[in-house]
Amino acid sequence: MTAVAAIGSGTALRAAKAEPKPFRIDIHHHLFPPDYAAAIVALGQAAPPAWTPAKSLEEMDRSGIALSVLSLSPPNVVFPDAALARKLAREVNEYGAKMVRDYPGRFGLFAVLPVPDIEGSLREIEYSLDTLHADGIGLMTSYGDKWLGDAAFKPIWEELNRRKAVVYTHPHSPDCCTNLNVGIPATDIEWATDTTRTIASLLFSGAASRYPNIRWIFSHGGGTMPFLLSRLVYEERTMKEAKERMPNGLLYELKKFYYGTAQANHPGALAALMKIAPASQVLFGTDFPYRTGAEVIGGLAAEHFPAKDLRGIERENALRLMPSLSRPGLAENVRAKSTRE
Repeated sequence: MTAVAAIGSGTALRAAKAEPKPFRIDIHHHLFPPDYAAAIVALGQAAPPAWTPAKSLEEMDRSGIALSVLSLSPPNVVFPDAALARKLAREVNEYGAKMVRDYPGRFGLFAVLPVPDIEGSLREIEYSLDTLHADGIGLMTSYGDKWLGDAAFKPIWEELNRRKAVVYTHPHSPDCCTNLNVGIPATDIEWATDTTRTIASLLFSGAASRYPNIRWIFSHGGGTMPFLLSRLVYEERTMKEAKERMPNGLLYELKKFYYGTAQANHPGALAALMKIAPASQVLFGTDFPYRTGAEVIGGLAAEHFPAKDLRGIERENALRLMPSLSRPGLAENVRAKSTRE
């Protein structure tokens, strides 16, 4: 195994700069370890954004973010070569865990799994949660032609349910829907749709109710799910298996899920989401380095949330969901010190 290298718009932007002390918790913050970046380029994937831990810390300080939970974005480790996927998953997780150690109170970790490799994923769950002490697991919304409610993933869900794990999800392009000729990248439309597909998959397969101890986080405000709610409700009413698979009802499950604010912080997305989920289920997320904290801060401020709800979204909800984030260094109203190489 390769050793982990030493780790060394206006109103919204002004609002972010005005924050004197970091307190927010960002649950949607990407890392790109050098070995991982080199590996995906060698496999013909596009080079990821130029990133270093120092760039993360600079953005966090600029946006009043005390701690960011690190996760891997697509292409993730979704490769046909299972051995390579296992190797990269382990390297990324060890790199992320080293960042957590090297910058006390500044980072958490959603560990990556080499899905759809079930045996490799179960091993990585054990190593990541028991040895690296990751705060949760980070998954893609789909793997090839399978979404997260697929029965093939049953052993993974059984183990994560047993552990009462937090599972963060990030959208991906499934096999059905790559290279769509609509004039804009798949990330702009397809990824929000894939989040909705995997939510539907978990609900209508019965997986959401069958594994009630898993705490699910869905990026981008749940994708297009809030806008398609009436269609999902219709299927719940007309599908004969729905009552058996969702004994507590569709809305019960949707209100249990958690939803991130990255790229879902504009009035339409927030208004739709807040009709489904209580503020207690909404988590501050930026999507750095693709987006910045200033965008999210400005979007949330424009909605005029009650102070208690805003505080929950920006910090307290994440601490309630993941008490492990209350680690030394995450002090209330105290600027955490950062050492940069």
